[in-house]
Amino acid sequence: MSTKENVRPDGVAYYDIVIVGAGPVGLMLSTMLARWGYKIKHVDNRPEPTPTGRADGIQPRSLDLLRNMGLKAAIMDHKPARVYEVAFWDPNCKGIARTGTWASCPSFIDARYPFTTLLHQGLIERVFIADLEKNGVHVQRPWTVHDFQTDPAKDATYPVQVELSQVDGPRTEKIRAKYLFGGEGARSFVRQKLGIPVRYHDPISHVWAVLDGVVDTDFPDIKMKATIHSEHGSIMVIPRENDMVRLYIQLASSSDPDWESKRTATESEVQEMAKKILQPYRITWERVEWFSVYPIGQGIADNYTLDQRVFLGGDACHTHSPKAGQGMNTAFLDAQNLAWKIHAVESGFAKRDLLKTYEPERRKMAQKLLEFDNRYAKLFSQRIPAADEVKAASDNHGTEAEEHDNDFVKMFKESCEFTSGYGVYYEPNVLNWSPDHPAQSSLMLKKATKLSPGHLFINTNVTRVVDANIVHLEQEVPLNGSFRLFVFGGDPKKSRTALCDLANGLVAKNSFYTNHLRQDVSLVSHHEKNNPHSLFFTICTVFATKRSDIEISRDVPGVLARYREHIYADDLHDEKVPAAKAPAHAKTGFGDSQGVVVVRPDGYVGAIVELQEGKGTMEALNEYFGAFCTKGVSDTKTQARL
Repeated sequence: MSTKENVRPDGVAYYDIVIVGAGPVGLMLSTMLARWGYKIKHVDNRPEPTPTGRADGIQPRSLDLLRNMGLKAAIMDHKPARVYEVAFWDPNCKGIARTGTWASCPSFIDARYPFTTLLHQGLIERVFIADLEKNGVHVQRPWTVHDFQTDPAKDATYPVQVELSQVDGPRTEKIRAKYLFGGEGARSFVRQKLGIPVRYHDPISHVWAVLDGVVDTDFPDIKMKATIHSEHGSIMVIPRENDMVRLYIQLASSSDPDWESKRTATESEVQEMAKKILQPYRITWERVEWFSVYPIGQGIADNYTLDQRVFLGGDACHTHSPKAGQGMNTAFLDAQNLAWKIHAVESGFAKRDLLKTYEPERRKMAQKLLEFDNRYAKLFSQRIPAADEVKAASDNHGTEAEEHDNDFVKMFKESCEFTSGYGVYYEPNVLNWSPDHPAQSSLMLKKATKLSPGHLFINTNVTRVVDANIVHLEQEVPLNGSFRLFVFGGDPKKSRTALCDLANGLVAKNSFYTNHLRQDVSLVSHHEKNNPHSLFFTICTVFATKRSDIEISRDVPGVLARYREHIYADDLHDEKVPAAKAPAHAKTGFGDSQGVVVVRPDGYVGAIVELQEGKGTMEALNEYFGAFCTKGVSDTKTQARL
C-alpha cells in the first residue's frame, strides 16, 4: 500500500487505485480505502456533487453499515424523512381509497433501525466527501477517464495505465495504478471500453417520471410511502427531508403505442397525470426541486471484471426500476465488498485469488434484485382487484404472508427481508464455509439456528464487562478491514480449559493469528482496543452469565484478555428469544455449548466452529484461514511473545 503520491522522472503519477465516478458506489469505495491509507485518484465528470434528486432511500441494513463506519450521525443531522409503514391505495367508485398498510421493515426482521431513511443523494454524497477530505482525498472535477489499458508485462505492480482528461478543457493526465474502478453510471465508459455487454431480463423498457417538490395536498398519506393504483395510472409516494415529497409515475412501456410521446412528457403534463391519479384528493406544487423523465430497463453486465484489476460497480453493472429503493444500497454493498478484499490482498494478508470472489458474490445478488424488481414492476402496473383482501391482511400485522393475500401484498411481505438489506447473503466459496470448503474439520458447522456462513451476523445486545455499558455486539468492532472472531464461551466455569487451549493455539508460532502480526506490535499503546496484535483480527469473548459473575483476570486466559474492552456478558433480555437466559448464545445456536464465529470485515459470517478442549478448534480455524491467506499455518507448541 502506498501512502504518498509517487511521481517518477517521466512525470507519470502512481496511485493504488483510480476511481471514476463520485456517486454512492465510488464514494463508498474511496472512503473505505482512504481510511486505510491508500493513494487514490478520484475523478467525476460533474462540476459539483448532485444538487438535487437522484437516489434517496437508505435501507435499514445500509444504516447499520453507515453507523459501523461512523457516518450515520452525519446523515441523520440532515433530518431525513423516515418511513415506517407503506400504505396501499386502490381504485373505488369515488377514485381511490386506502386498503391497508404494512410495516416497511416488519418485526420479524431483527433490524436496529426498522425504517427507510429518505434524503436526497447530494446530501449523502457530501457526508462521504467531507470524510474523504479528512483523509487527504479530493474528488477532481470535472474530469473523466479518456482511455486505459492493462499491461502487467510492462509494470507488474502498477499494471493499469489510465488517461484522464478535463471535461470541456485542455488538460490531460497519464497515470499508472494498481486498480481502476468504473462507478460512473449506466453509460459507463469503463464497461464499454472493456467490451462487457449488459443483458436485459425483460426486453420491455419502462419510462418513468419523477417529481421532487413541496406540495399542498389533502392526500392523508403524503408523509408515508404509498403505492397508489387508480383508473388513471399508478404513483409511488416517497416522503423526503424539508417537507418535500417525491412522486414516481410509470408513464409507459416500450410496447405501448404512445411510448415515444411519453418519453418527452413535460413537467406540467406529469403534474396533471398525478392530479387525476390522486382523485378525489387534490394536489398542487408550491415548488419543484427536481423533475426528470427517463427510460429504464432491468439489466445486468455479463462481468464485473475481466482481470481483477479493472472493476465495475453500482449502475455501471446493474440497472433496475426505482420502486424497491435498492439502487444506492446495492451500490454501497458493491463498494464494501470490493474495498476490504482489495485491502486484504494489497496488505499481504490474502492471496490475489480472493478478488475473484467479488464478481460472483455481488453479481448473484444483483440477479436476485432484478428478478424481484421484474416481478414487482409487473405487479405495480396492475390494479389490485380485491381491496378487502388487502385490508384483511393489513389489520393483522403478522410475521409472514397469509394465504388470503393477493399477489401484490404477498410479494411485498415476502420481499421485506430482501429490500431491508437483511436478506442479502453470499453463497459458498473460500470465504463462506460449506462442506466443500478446503477446511474439513468435523468441528466446522454449516448452520447454527439463524446463523450460517454467507449470511449477516446477528444483531444482539450484550453488557460490556469493563464498564457495564449495554452495547450492540455487531457494532462493537468498526469497519476497519479486520475479521471479527466472536468467541461464545458459555459458562466460564465450564469453558475455562477450552478457552486456554484456544488462547495458546492463537499465539502458537505460524498460527493464522501470529502469521499476521503488526510490525509495530511492541510499540502499540495499551489503549488500542481493536487491533493490538494484528490489523486483521479483533477477538470478542461473550459469556453466558451475568456481568457481576465475570472476572477477566480469572475467566479470560492469555491473548483473549488483551481485548479487555471486547469481553461481554450475555445477560440481557431479547424479545426475539424471550425464554433464553443468554440471547446471543441462543441466536447463534450455541445455547449451553460454546463456539467461535468468524465474521468477515463486511459483517457476513465466514465460518462457525465448535469450541472444544484440545487442538481441534484451533486446527479448524487454521484450516479455514489457510485456504485464502498468504502465509500457511503449522502445528507447533512454540508461542509468540505478545
